Amino acid sequence: MENQGLEFIVHRDQLTLTKNRSFSLPDWDALSEGQVLLKVDHFAFTSNNVTYAAFGAAMKYWNFFPTEAGWGTIPVWGFADVVLSKVDGISQGERFYGYYPMASHLVVMPGRVGAHGFSDVATHRQEMHSLYNQYLRTSTDPAYTADTEAVQMLLRPLFITSLMIDDFLADNQFFGAKNVILSSASSKTAYGTAFALSRRQARDYQIIGLTSAANQAFVEGLGVYDQVLTYEQATQLNPSQASIYVDMAGSAALRSTIHHHFKDQLVYSCAVGGTHWDDLGGGQQLPGARPSLFFAPAQIKKRLSDWGPTGLQTNIADAWQGLMTKILNAESPWLQVIEGSGVKEVSEVVAAMLAGKVAANEGHVLSLSRQP
Repeated sequence: MENQGLEFIVHRDQLTLTKNRSFSLPDWDALSEGQVLLKVDHFAFTSNNVTYAAFGAAMKYWNFFPTEAGWGTIPVWGFADVVLSKVDGISQGERFYGYYPMASHLVVMPGRVGAHGFSDVATHRQEMHSLYNQYLRTSTDPAYTADTEAVQMLLRPLFITSLMIDDFLADNQFFGAKNVILSSASSKTAYGTAFALSRRQARDYQIIGLTSAANQAFVEGLGVYDQVLTYEQATQLNPSQASIYVDMAGSAALRSTIHHHFKDQLVYSCAVGGTHWDDLGGGQQLPGARPSLFFAPAQIKKRLSDWGPTGLQTNIADAWQGLMTKILNAESPWLQVIEGSGVKEVSEVVAAMLAGKVAANEGHVLSLSRQP
C-alpha cells in the first residue's frame, strides 16, 4: 500500500496562492478502530467550489478537512474507494459518493452505517450540517450508474441547491414578484435553478439571466431563461416591476446596482454564491429587501418534515431525470466533461476557475490519485 498521500491547498486570505502537501497514510496497524481509509478516485471542480472557498471562514467550509495553519482544503464532491476498513459493514473495495477534500486520500470515522452508506462522525465535523457528512454506497444508490459519475459529481449537489431555491421561492409565492433575476446565469447552479423555475405550470414571472458578454450566447442557447442580459444591461430592466434577485455571483458592485435600480420593488434578495469571489461584500444600507443568505440544507430539512424522505427523493429524482435529458442531449449537450489528473492539471483548472476563464459548457473532473 502507498504510504504517502497528497492534498492541494489554498491560502485562506489569497485564494490564488496554492500548493500541494504530502501527508503520511496509515497502514493497518496505525489505522484506529472505527476508522476507514478512503482513496479519492476523482472529484468535480466547479464555480460552486469557488463559493466554498470564498465563504470558507464565514460558512465554516474550511473546517471539514483541516490542514496547516493559514491554509485551507476546498471541499469537493466525488467518488472514493475503501482501501482499509476497521468498521463492521464497510468492506475494502467498496465505492462511496460524497464530500471529499482535494486530496488523494481521506480517513473517516463512520457512524450510522447502513445499507445506503454512512455518516462521518469525526468530532471536528459535527458542528457543520450533517448533509455534508453523508457518504452513499454506489452499490445501493438508485441514482448511480458508473457511466454517469462525471455528471453526478458535477451537477447533483448543485441541482439539489437549485431545486431548493425554486421550492423556497414557490413556498413563499415568489414574494409577489414578476421577475426572478439570476446573476452568473451560466453557472450550473444558476441554470439548474432556471430549469426548475421554467418547469412550473402557469407561472406569472419572467426568468431573467445576467451574464458576461462572453457567455451570453451560451446562456441564451440553454432555453431556460426568458431573457438574457449582460451585466452592463441590467439597468435596462423595468424598475417598477416587483423582482427577486438570486445572487450567484456575490459581486458587491452588481448587488448594489440591482438594489439601487429596483429600490423597494426588489422584494427579495437571495444570496447564494460567490463566483465573483474577488468582489465580495456585504449588503448593508441597500434599498429594497435586505440580502438573505440561502442555505439549501435548511429548506431540505423543512421538506423532509413536510414530505418525508421518500417524497423528497421522488421530487428530486423526477426533476433530475428532466435535467439529464437537457444536459445529455446528443445534438446540443449543455456540458462537455474534461478530465485532468495530477497537481499541474489541478492547479491549472483552479487558477482558470478563479480567473473566470473556464468556458460555461465545460465540466472539470479531476484526480490527485490517478497518474497524469
